[in-house]
Parts: sequence; C-alpha cells; structure tokens
Amino acid sequence: MTAPLLLAGLCVWAAGAALDLVVGAGSTDAVAAPRRTAFRVTPYVAAIVGAALVCAAGVLSVTRPARTIDLGSTLGVGETLLRLDPLAGLFLTLTAALAVAISACMVSWARLARRVSGRGTAAGYLLLLGSVTVIIAAGDAFTFLFAWESLTVAFYILVGIHRDRRPHARAAWVTFGVGKASGAALLLGFLLLASQSGSYALAAWAHLAPGDLHDAAYALVLAGFAAKVGLVPFQVWLPVGYPAAPGPIRAALAGLAANVGFYGMWRFLGLLGRPPVWLAVVVLVVGGLTALLGIVFACVQSQLDRVIAYSSVENAGLITVGYGVALTGAATSHAQLVAVGLLAASLQVLAHAVAKTGLFASGAFITADWGTGNLDDLRGVGHTHRWAGTCFAVGSLTLAGLPPTIGFVSEWFLLESLMQEFRVGPLELRLAMAAAGALVALTAGVAALTFARLVGLTILGRSAGPPPDPATVTDGGGAGRGGLALLAVSCVGLAGAAPWVIRYIARGLAPVVGPSIVLGALKSPWVLQPVYANFSILSPSWLVVVMPIGFLAVGTFGVLASRGRFLRIRRVPAWRSATSGVSGADRYSSFGYANVLRHVLGNVLGARRETITVEDTTDAGVFEASHVETRSTVVEPVETYLYRPARRGLLAAANAAKRLQSGRLDAYVAYMLVALLAVLAVVAALR
Repeated sequence: MTAPLLLAGLCVWAAGAALDLVVGAGSTDAVAAPRRTAFRVTPYVAAIVGAALVCAAGVLSVTRPARTIDLGSTLGVGETLLRLDPLAGLFLTLTAALAVAISACMVSWARLARRVSGRGTAAGYLLLLGSVTVIIAAGDAFTFLFAWESLTVAFYILVGIHRDRRPHARAAWVTFGVGKASGAALLLGFLLLASQSGSYALAAWAHLAPGDLHDAAYALVLAGFAAKVGLVPFQVWLPVGYPAAPGPIRAALAGLAANVGFYGMWRFLGLLGRPPVWLAVVVLVVGGLTALLGIVFACVQSQLDRVIAYSSVENAGLITVGYGVALTGAATSHAQLVAVGLLAASLQVLAHAVAKTGLFASGAFITADWGTGNLDDLRGVGHTHRWAGTCFAVGSLTLAGLPPTIGFVSEWFLLESLMQEFRVGPLELRLAMAAAGALVALTAGVAALTFARLVGLTILGRSAGPPPDPATVTDGGGAGRGGLALLAVSCVGLAGAAPWVIRYIARGLAPVVGPSIVLGALKSPWVLQPVYANFSILSPSWLVVVMPIGFLAVGTFGVLASRGRFLRIRRVPAWRSATSGVSGADRYSSFGYANVLRHVLGNVLGARRETITVEDTTDAGVFEASHVETRSTVVEPVETYLYRPARRGLLAAANAAKRLQSGRLDAYVAYMLVALLAVLAVVAALR
C-alpha cells in the first residue's frame, strides 16, 4: 500500500503541473475571464491531494518494514530504485504535511490574479514537491542525483519568476550556481563511493572499508548538502533567493525543500558510518559560526523577508551543530552520543520547518496587503491581520526558543547534547563541542532580541501610518487561514506531544541508530531527559498546561488586587532622546532597536555609520527646519571578502583565456589532446 500511495501522489502532482502549463493564465487573462481563477487554483488543490497521499505513505513507511521498489529503467540509465524505510518515511511525513499547509496558503494566494505571474509558477512548485519526494525515496545514486538537479531547476524557476527585474534575475542565477556546485560535490562523492563498491545502489555503500577515499567521499557529500541548507560559506544565496520567490512559495523553499539537505546528512551517516575526527570538528565549528552569523545579520536587517531568510541560516547552523554531535559520537563509537545528537538535530529540523514555514507564509500575506516589507512601515500589523499576525507571532516565539513551543524543546535538547563533551576522549572533539556550545548560547541570546523586535514592534506595536484598506486585506484568505492555523497550532501542540513525537522520531532514525537508544530520552511518559539518565529532565507537556494556567492566575490576581486599575491605560509623554537636535517619532524604530547590536558587534558586521543633516521643506520647497539623521550599513563578510574577489579573479582568467581562441582547428584539437592526456594521468594515479 505504501508504494501505490507514493506513486499516486507523484502522478497527481504531475497532472497539476501539466494543467498549469497548458491552461494556466496570467493576471490579464484572469481579469478578462473569471473562470481562469479555477485554472490558477486547481494545481494547488492537486498539491494538497498529492501531499496528503505522500504523507500517508510516509507514516506507513515509518510503521512498517522497509521495502525497495524497482521501477526498471524508468530514467533511462541503469535501475531506478525507490527505498521506503523508516528514515525516508520520517522526512516524507514532515515535508508532505508542510506541503499541505503551504498549498492551502497558495490556494488563497492564487485566487487573486494580481499575485500570479502567468504560467509556470504552480508547475515549478509541483516540480519542487516531486523532486523533494523522489530525493527522499531514492534508492540509487542516479535517481538521487536526477531528483537533486530537478530540485535545482525548480529553485531557479521559482526564484526567477520575475526575472525581468534585475535583483530577481541575479537571485535566480546565484541560487542556480550554488545548486550546481552542490550537485557537483555530490556527483564526485558518489563516483568515489561507486568506484569502491562497484554499485550505484545506496545500500551497497554501507559496507565500505574506511580509508582516504572513504573520508574524501564523506567530506564531498557533506559539502554538497551543506551548500543546499546554507552553511557558511554557501549561505549567500538564502538572503537573496528566498525573498525573490513569490508569496508563500518562499515557505516551500525554506521550510520544506531545505530539509532534503538534512535528510542527506542523516542518510549518509547511516550508510558511511564512522567519520574522520577532523570532519566532526569542522562540522561542529562551522555549524556554530553559521548559527551566530545568521542570527546577527537577521537582527540588523530592515526588510522582513531578509530577516526571516537570515534566520534560516541560523537554524541551519543549529541543526548542523546537533548533527556534529552525532558525528562526534560516531567517530568515537559512542552510540548514546549519536542518539542524543541526532534527536536534538531532528527536533531542530521539525521546529525550524514548522515555524519558518509559518513565518514566510504569514509574512507573504502581510507584506502583500501592506504593500511594503520595511519593518518601520509594518507597525502593528497584528491589529489588521489577526490570523497572519498570530501565526507570525507564534512562529517567532518558536524560533526564539521560548516555552511552551517546540523550539524550546529542541534548543534544550541541543544544549544538553553539547554538555556531554566530558564523555568524549579526543581533546580536539571536546574543544570543538565546547566552542559550539558557546556559539549556540550566544546565538540563542541574539535570537531573543531578533524576534522580540518582530513581535513587539511589527505585530503588537502601534501603526506608524495609515493601515491598508480593509476591503483589500486578505489576512490569508479562507484556505490560507486553515494552513496558517495548522502551522501555529503545531508550534505549540508538538511541544505538548513531545514524548509521542520522540517515539515517532526514534522509529524514523532506526536505520541510523537503534530506537531503544533514542527512547532513552523518555525518563517517564511525561518527562524527558537527554538520553543519559540522571543528567537533567524536562516536561514540555506539563509546561503547555501549567504556563497558561499560571498566566491566568497571575492576571486574575493582579486585576483583583489592583481593584481594576491593572487594566487602566496610563498615558505619559514618551522619552525621546538624551541628545539635542534629534527629532522623529516618539517611539522605538526597528532600526533603533537593533542599533545596539550594530555597535557591539561592529567588527563582525563591518558596520559603517555616518551622521548627516537633513533639511525639512514644504511641498513648495520652502525651508522649515533641519534635523540630524544617523545612517548605518553592514557588510556581509563572506560575500565581500570571498566571493567578490573570486569573481574578479574568474573574470580575469576568462579574459586571459580568450587569447586561446585563435580560430584554428588544429589548435583546438591540440587543446583536446592535452586535456585528454591530463584526465588519463589523473585516472592512472587514482588507480
């Protein structure tokens, strides 16, 4: 039953994509013919149906024995194998469930013709869903790589929907370039593994002997997955790629498609086994640095979509730190450390996927209705967007790691796993875990500042300008509100159901680490521990119950003790500034809220500040007054000091290579001969 459900879901998605390409219409056609609305919406309804089928297949894969499906030569090269085991089922469940919520949001989004840009958007989205599913279910190298490249194409299509705009065209090419680099690293790693095993079946790589080629393949494979999830130095495509995608599809890129990179890490830990110690050290340190870099740059951004995109970089780093703990356990043959690391990382994947999907989906409706993504213009949007604002606030609290959300549970497990460094023998691994722990702790503090700014000013603040016309406010629409509600409830509900979530994850991780070891995280049916007994405990289920009761009890007592004055609104003059000559609104701005961080971490951010005098004039150009403004900018260090010099070097090399274009056929044949001899020499050396 599992295979038919999976294949049926893929067929439904293929039919929806064909419908969009054949009869889908742009905004002009939709206005002229209202019946086109059905054509725009139907592919996303097909996405919901297909995602429900795939989700059911994922649940069955977790709860039933593994099976391999041989599709013959479907892709034209060798055998096409699909492997449905508990690990594949775990990620299919997550990605397909998210696809249901995102597709519901897209149904409401697509109903408005002005938000849809012709044919291809739905087809690209369905291609993304199909590619993610096939990657997770792939049982051989060719099928995996074919789906991986298809996902890169889907990213390029969705990010480049508005390629007529220069920033979007640049974002599409950057995304495509990083995707191709990721695929190239995976291809090289897979070729090394296939040459050692003599087979392209992934299962055949589980019995390879350790050695230099094994370690090199391990590093290449992890580098390929790192590029997809956005680890340093590959994170540059996330801040430009995610915001360029249309509407809630940003949620599909960040909360859904990025999970295939983490799936690949989990899968190849189970296949390749023990990694070299140096690789575990690198993963831990890079993960910690990525988390800190991502959240620091998220905190100082002024555009909502870029804040969320940089937050994705932070979450990728946190997840990778947990994976680094698991690698440390595998490198030292410590099964419990593998279990606690993978459990922490898997909970982080779950928290990030649900919350980030909610933030991007709700943020898309908010920015579209207000017509801007500038944080200083988006003030008090929770008053006009009750559904989207609530989902956004709950997702923000989850990513800030605050109780009683699943984000708090996942960060608790992550910090607890890093505290097990005293159980590790090699000094370099202990130092790496300690450094990663310090970076994660600092990241958690900055994350609280980042999301307090979003919730306090953007959602709960007072409006800085006229709100949008109520007649144009969609607030998610009918189907979209259902998707947003599902995501918001999941952020808290998964924390309350954490013991059952861990049981499900334990079954899903069975191909990598024994379920009985992971279930050591359950001290009792309601109390959790970091796999190791008598270390520390937590009961998120009781937190979900006790915290609301405590809030109501304290609030009730405050109202009664103050005889109603507790709810009285007191209006006093706002404190403006201690510096003369500064004028402006009597309130904190999003820029000012994060300005402290610009000063404290000025060296990391490369902050540049200038103070200028601005003259205020009337509409007729008559001078009225002047005021002082401070403008501050930050510099992205990886892009500035790595990619831009590399780009200049490549362009210089390309200009130099033009001299080889003599136009003579004999010269070109000589070039080919030299290249062939070089390849043969390399192959002979490897043999």
